[in-house]
Amino acid sequence: MATADREKRYIHPGSSTPGGRAAPTAWVGFPASETRAVSALYPMHRRRFLASLSAAAAVAVAGPRRLLADRAALLTRPIPGTGERIPVIGMGTWITFNVGRDAELRAQRVEVLRAFFEGGGGMIDSSPMYGSSEEVVGYCLSRLSQHPNLFSATKVWTPFTAHGKAQMDDSERRWGLARLDLQQVHNLLNWESHLETLFAAKDAGRVRYVGITTSHGMRHDQLASIMESRPVDFVQLTYNALDREAETRLLPLAAERGIAVIANRPFRRGSLPDRVAGRPLPDWAPAIGATSWAQVLLKFIVSHPAVTCAIPATSRVDHMRENMGAARGPLPDADLRRRMAADLADI
Repeated sequence: MATADREKRYIHPGSSTPGGRAAPTAWVGFPASETRAVSALYPMHRRRFLASLSAAAAVAVAGPRRLLADRAALLTRPIPGTGERIPVIGMGTWITFNVGRDAELRAQRVEVLRAFFEGGGGMIDSSPMYGSSEEVVGYCLSRLSQHPNLFSATKVWTPFTAHGKAQMDDSERRWGLARLDLQQVHNLLNWESHLETLFAAKDAGRVRYVGITTSHGMRHDQLASIMESRPVDFVQLTYNALDREAETRLLPLAAERGIAVIANRPFRRGSLPDRVAGRPLPDWAPAIGATSWAQVLLKFIVSHPAVTCAIPATSRVDHMRENMGAARGPLPDADLRRRMAADLADI
């Protein structure tokens, strides 16, 4: 591989070039067709964004020591509206944290969450829809002395506007937090009324960001309409190596509008890892620092320039550590992403 190609493939998103000149309008290695909207992501925070671009040097030309250092660095992405950075790998809680008051299972979830924070994790996503998950998350947080990167994200999920306000109270109590970072309207349910409630809560300082979610690749047209007409900070949608419909409209629209993107169902509820189980890692896996299929699948997702964070869910400490490994090391460039998608579709 030529030196120029090596430089292109191994430069982290948000890094400077080998000559030290930041790339202000695109992630290095991605064609203009995929990144022309990037410079529009940060219209009010351009200086901060440009400063962040010069934070890391190209790995390929800096030698083995720098390669190891960059692999140890936590990968983060900025929230477009503010420039605040969050780790690219977060954690979902659907099913996995819905363990009720079972003491043994709660203790196990404490260790899962401990591994999450030890790996640099930040965003924890939950919902009143997820049974006892919010309460269990709060229980785990109360038993961990440190969670410096915590970014709390939950949802309003009810057809009744007044009940949505009560759900916000319940979520704060269950999490044990005075203020949540992100409140989202879950699966567009009663979205017009709930968005007004959430925007009012944001204006009052009760919540920092407002978002809206969908899943299973459903209702993309309606989500796009909301993104075009409402000042939401976040959208959450399904995106993975096989469910790529969001690439056509929603991800470019998020980049154009300056909206952060949370990718849900990164493993298709486990069906993607099952699909590749027992197969050797592809020959391109070392190029992105991936030592497992889970890391391959997650790195594909978070390497898209418009994706802010992916939220895999797990109930196992070893799987959590494996997931968090995807938040370190190089990410694939556009050419490798295309090869990854084709290879994974053929399995």
